[in-house]
Amino acid sequence: MKNFAQLIQQIDSTNKTNNKVKALKTYFEQADDKDKVWTIAILSHRRPPRPVNSTQIREFAGELSKIPAWLFEESYHIVGDLAETIALVLPKNKSQTDKPLHAYLEDMLKLKSKSDVEKKAYLFKHWQKLNYYERFVFTKLMTGGFRIGVSQKLMTRALSQSTGIDQDVLAYKLMGDWKPQNTTFQSLILEENPEDYLSKPYPFYLAYAVEDKLEDLGQPEDFLFEHKWDGIRAQLICRQDEIFIWSRGEELVTYKYPELAAFKDHLSNGTVLDGEILAFPNEDIGDFKDLQKRIGRKNITKALLKKIPVIFKAYDILEWKDEDIRSKPFLKRRKVLDELFENYKEKIKPFHLSETMQFSTWKAVEKERQKARDIRSEGLMIKRADSAYGVGRKKGDWWKYKSDPYSIDAVLTYAMRGHGRRSNLFTDYTFALWNDDKTELVTFAKAYSGLTDKEFKEVDRWIKKHTTERFGPVRQVEAQHVFEIAFEGIAESKRHKSGVATRFPRIIRWRKDKTIEDANTLNDLKSLL
Repeated sequence: MKNFAQLIQQIDSTNKTNNKVKALKTYFEQADDKDKVWTIAILSHRRPPRPVNSTQIREFAGELSKIPAWLFEESYHIVGDLAETIALVLPKNKSQTDKPLHAYLEDMLKLKSKSDVEKKAYLFKHWQKLNYYERFVFTKLMTGGFRIGVSQKLMTRALSQSTGIDQDVLAYKLMGDWKPQNTTFQSLILEENPEDYLSKPYPFYLAYAVEDKLEDLGQPEDFLFEHKWDGIRAQLICRQDEIFIWSRGEELVTYKYPELAAFKDHLSNGTVLDGEILAFPNEDIGDFKDLQKRIGRKNITKALLKKIPVIFKAYDILEWKDEDIRSKPFLKRRKVLDELFENYKEKIKPFHLSETMQFSTWKAVEKERQKARDIRSEGLMIKRADSAYGVGRKKGDWWKYKSDPYSIDAVLTYAMRGHGRRSNLFTDYTFALWNDDKTELVTFAKAYSGLTDKEFKEVDRWIKKHTTERFGPVRQVEAQHVFEIAFEGIAESKRHKSGVATRFPRIIRWRKDKTIEDANTLNDLKSLL
């Protein structure tokens, strides 16, 4: 744990990528092999499940620190991070430990099934043996909220430097259904085992958002265009008469979509498709809200399959007849995919194709983007015709040109402190719209991004002077300020008081030119449905 805590401290203390890579490289060269595997798992989102819930951890930490619950909670909301708060309020450690990282994580796997008394005893024992930073890291792992400023790509780069193995090869090795508790560093990283590759997807290639003028990308004739579908990015793999479906989040989701098993009966072995899983109710593309009813279900009933079937809309082919064809130009890969679709579209009902388009002017591209919402897409994908299928996000070849977001003017009604560097400021806001007769403000969304640091500080000062009521960490404020709120999607919802759920709400601007009487109504919002 000491070495891992020192690594996290080094990473936290710098914003320079090269320094982070250097720290990781040194760690991988010096750490125990079991610790290396668990570190790779943590940095590639394979953390063990949380053994103790946050309410219990807060209670236990408050008891050990011998401070009242209200003071602990107030400290937490000022600090903005639970693990950091606990590391600060607990008494200084009386002893030390050389217990390695992997031993702690293996403990956590067993701790989940233990009684509350045993969990409390375990936390007390180890909190008192760890110094401030070790305690911080230990608690982060215990809460399951371990996030640091290191991407998997950065970790892979450091691992490549320490092992001499190519980054792309490592990225592929780290995909798939491996678990740190039953994997060794030798078998995961150093050995070549063909059986390991049976179900493995390829690293996903990602697009950059268009931020400047379309003309800056070059000539439209150099690109292929298709609509950007709002579903679950996935790879569909057919190998050795089996089918595997992997989400972009590296989750094996085959069992969640049994209707896609039809691919196994027809596609040749050695075929890997990249595409989007989409809800398809009533023989038409649904919205993401429909798909969410399938995502969270462990048991897929016949009724649910009938109500919300899914399709796989393919837009690339990465492996064909056991050959990795990612290095071939996109145009050639699409010809293979188009022919494959023509051969099997009648036999495999959930098999759909994301059609490609070509344009001679950027004006025509913009015109096509305007059709996106009518066909349930988020905008356009712009892919260079001669591009290979890369690893991760690389600027220049693939671009996403999303539809302009919805927007509406709303009134700030509640606020909470932010987290991290904004933990001393009120930056998490709740917004409301008028009811039909403009007699009541009704909550409809929360947002915490979109303002500049200067604007956040200005709003914070105003909130502190214009709080009308306090509800724990939440402050109700005078209804006085209007903000323009943008969001990507909208759907009816029985769970929200407004009757509407918005997707990815964020602040566009502070409308100082408007009074609260100028804010929009719920009817205005519902008209966007």
